[in-house]
Amino acid sequence: MYKSGFVTIIGRPNVGKSTILNHIIGEKVSIISDKPQTTRNKIQCVYTEKDYQIVFLDTPGIHKPKNRLGEHMVKTSKSTLGEVDLITFMVDNNKTIDDLDRYIISQLKGINTPKVLLINKIDKVKKTDIANLMNMYKKFNIFDDIIPVSAINGTNIEEYLNTIKKILPEGPQYFPEDMITDQPERFIISELIREKTLYYLHEEIPHGIFVSIDSIKKREEKEIIDVYATIYCEKPSHKGMIIGKNGRKLKGIGKSARIDIERLLGSQVNLQLWVKVEKNWRDKENKIKYFGYE
Repeated sequence: MYKSGFVTIIGRPNVGKSTILNHIIGEKVSIISDKPQTTRNKIQCVYTEKDYQIVFLDTPGIHKPKNRLGEHMVKTSKSTLGEVDLITFMVDNNKTIDDLDRYIISQLKGINTPKVLLINKIDKVKKTDIANLMNMYKKFNIFDDIIPVSAINGTNIEEYLNTIKKILPEGPQYFPEDMITDQPERFIISELIREKTLYYLHEEIPHGIFVSIDSIKKREEKEIIDVYATIYCEKPSHKGMIIGKNGRKLKGIGKSARIDIERLLGSQVNLQLWVKVEKNWRDKENKIKYFGYE
């Protein structure tokens, strides 16, 4: 009997949703950053074994939106709850349940879909604390299973996959076994570049950044792929910060991104980056749509 189905991973920003998915899939499909609101789109990642297939939806973290883009991100997260065979709610090792987690739990109470809770970052707490954390969430009485995990080092990931397999219904293999995401190459490349901007830049600037892939061309005479991309930001002052003194910051972003893109494409890459200003694009409906967020 072959089993298959769709699993969404929801939770506050920055609890490790993308990290655990990348660990399971074995490739960097979703970008990782220590800054919240890193994931903006609903990304399908595919995990296939000989007798089952899981289609994961990596969604933006549920948060209180400050602009139109934020509203779209929250809407995207909530929309997945009624589309899946299993909801995974992910929290971290905080010893108290904050208001946003309580809000998410309240949203889950009225949904009949099976639910699994993952408590992430257990590598940073004592064993006695893990038991206390599990008991704290058991009181809500809405989870089919509660699994403490470490997304960064893979602790109990196998247990999580086995739990999913038990819950999944009988079904077809939706995607070829060698397919790991439904996202096109261009999107993954743009996200890899955006990940590096998140790493290199300060708190507020990264959320106002969008990366557009202008062209990807393979040279005829050499095994080199030319990638041309534009980093859009919201303010002229941000443009200067992205470029940095003597262009050093942009060079660092480009060099770091190129390494990941070469790994993705399996070829030498010539990456050329430009920076442009698009004022307050996150609050402009037409720009949000133009940049592909709706």
